[in-house]
Amino acid sequence: MRPLVGISRCLLGDEVRYDGTHKRSTSVVALGPHVEWIPVCPEVEVGMGVPREPVQIVARADGTRSAGGHVGLAGVRSGDDWTERMDQWAQRRVAELAALGISGFVLKARSPSCGPDGVLVHHADGDPTATGRGLFAEALASAMPGLPIADEDSLADPATRASFLQRVRDHQR
Repeated sequence: MRPLVGISRCLLGDEVRYDGTHKRSTSVVALGPHVEWIPVCPEVEVGMGVPREPVQIVARADGTRSAGGHVGLAGVRSGDDWTERMDQWAQRRVAELAALGISGFVLKARSPSCGPDGVLVHHADGDPTATGRGLFAEALASAMPGLPIADEDSLADPATRASFLQRVRDHQR
């Protein structure tokens, strides 16, 4: 039985990004014969639609935890606050994924919802820092410690891809 692995839908070629495009990754798709994909797009599943206003992570003292800081999720132009909706949806979705028994997750690098690390955090002074984690990625890592997680950038390296697949298989056992 192939291990169940969650994946950001845009990496499979689904046109779910804010601008209606995808980010199909041949490195990630190469794992397909070895895993059963569970596609997830937090922004679509939380109700943002396609196309949509892009969102960004903003530093906020009263926000949700992200990579050691506190942040919110806001529309780039409108400033619409998606933080609470994303947090609530992410908690439910992660619980569903855990119940399915996923053995790993491939996330979209630098995404405000999916980025596992290095996501831009926008500060009031206007200078962003690449210190955040996407809100869904944070919920996933917090709820399922030890779950093998990677992004498409890291999986472009064949040795890293092989190591990730081995960690997924080990986690499945």
